[in-house]
Amino acid sequence: MILMQGKGVSKGVVKGKLYFYERPSTTIERTEVTDIEAEKARLAEAQEKSIAQLEVLAEKCREEAGDESAILFETHAMFVEDEDYVECIMDTLDEEQCNVEYAVSVAGDQFAAMFAAMEDAYMQARAADIKDVTRRLLNNLMGIPEGGIDSDEPVILAADDLAPSETIQMDKSKILAFATQGGSGNSHTAILARTMGIPAICGLGDSLKKEYNGRLAYVDGTDGTVILDPDELILNALRTKFEEQEARKELLKSMKGKEDVTLDGKKVNVYCNIGSPDDLDAVIANDGQGIGLFRSEFLYLAANDYPSEEEQFKAYKAAAVAMNGKRVIIRTLDIGADKQVDYFNLHKEENPAMGLRAVRICLNRPEIFRTQLRALYRASAFGKIAIMFPMITSVWEVKECKRACQSVMQELTKEGIPYNPDTEIGIMIETPSSVFIADELAKLVDFFSVGTNDLTQYTLACDRQCNDLGKFYDPHHPAVLRALKMAADAAHAAGIWIGICGELGADLDLLPTFLAIGIDELSVSPSAVLPLRAELRKSIAQTCTLDLLKS
Repeated sequence: MILMQGKGVSKGVVKGKLYFYERPSTTIERTEVTDIEAEKARLAEAQEKSIAQLEVLAEKCREEAGDESAILFETHAMFVEDEDYVECIMDTLDEEQCNVEYAVSVAGDQFAAMFAAMEDAYMQARAADIKDVTRRLLNNLMGIPEGGIDSDEPVILAADDLAPSETIQMDKSKILAFATQGGSGNSHTAILARTMGIPAICGLGDSLKKEYNGRLAYVDGTDGTVILDPDELILNALRTKFEEQEARKELLKSMKGKEDVTLDGKKVNVYCNIGSPDDLDAVIANDGQGIGLFRSEFLYLAANDYPSEEEQFKAYKAAAVAMNGKRVIIRTLDIGADKQVDYFNLHKEENPAMGLRAVRICLNRPEIFRTQLRALYRASAFGKIAIMFPMITSVWEVKECKRACQSVMQELTKEGIPYNPDTEIGIMIETPSSVFIADELAKLVDFFSVGTNDLTQYTLACDRQCNDLGKFYDPHHPAVLRALKMAADAAHAAGIWIGICGELGADLDLLPTFLAIGIDELSVSPSAVLPLRAELRKSIAQTCTLDLLKS
């Protein structure tokens, strides 16, 4: 028996084969070749495979969301064989006697630049399509599996660690669990696992060896263990845990359709955190009553260039329509710190968590901000969209953000584009400075949402990404809970509501404290909705105390 011990960051027990993630090379190098016809044959094969993939995606979209959503993939399939695009590839092959990967890359860059330089906004947006088609062709030429996982069955995905830009592009249907050598409970891998409702373990270190690739393994996300070849005693214990897990899932199904209210009538909105429209199915399946945090930055992480207004609009509209009148809070771009995007060309910082990130980037790069705000306000015509600004530390930042919103609304009015002028505006409370001036900030916005991951980090001076800090990173610390209380008091004094969208919102041990503080909304991973509702419905708000705020 081989037992690997790490830190469980998402509960659950599963069995499956270990699959070690291999990072594809993103560098396309030019090499000279003698057999150009062989390169052309490789191109034809990659084209055929790409078209087949796109046809499958188009059909899937047509079944799930109608003909309109399938058009994008059908257009991509047509462009794979576009006469001018293919001619450019062929000319490069013939003239430079080079490898086909380089020729495809050259053609992709040329056509993307050509479209981006056009004056028409629609044609400019096609540059992203060109890049996507080129990337698909290159992946098929280089043998990079679609969705990052080359397996016919779901697997336990193993890696040293995974960046947000890597996890966002993976085929989630093929992942049973995550197991990483590094990482922390606040890493995106952990957050994604909790969103998906699957087990995850980080901090396994060197015990997680690549030589175990393909071996049958058992993952226990509660204990933080990965086990190969378990003995009979351990196997029986795992079977028992799995049976209890499945029985609890069945029991929680009875919570669907029930109201989120305590025994004494205290209503708390239980919303969901998502990273993309792909997560909406999980929200609906778990009966989430709204979206408390749509992490819009993952639209940027999944792209090779700045997402266009149209691309963002479609994503935000999809969320608004799917939630059918329920509130959808979309956080504006929160790039920086642990979420780096190459094409932003941000300078390397000694301490990125304290550097140019989130709203600071938006206010420094107003065109990027304007594009996102236009997409958000356009989507507001299709549902109950709310806009939330992250990493707020001062009053002037909020005023500048609101000024940008006013400017965009004036533009849309002039252009005759519909939007909701009463779209709610909120801010994230995730820095000590925002807590200390919460009374002033509350007069400027419609709601607060507390990002407890960063609030804990900045309050305790503890890097949330560092697994070695262990007990020093303590979200239950009285200072963090007192900060919550201060923000809640300021919000209610100004007549606005306050929620929590950090991972702490799903902490059932803290629910009584949240009720005592007066938290109005809890936004959690979709898989945490029903357990939270079950606990809430047996609580009595009037008997809850603030004892945990004491040192």
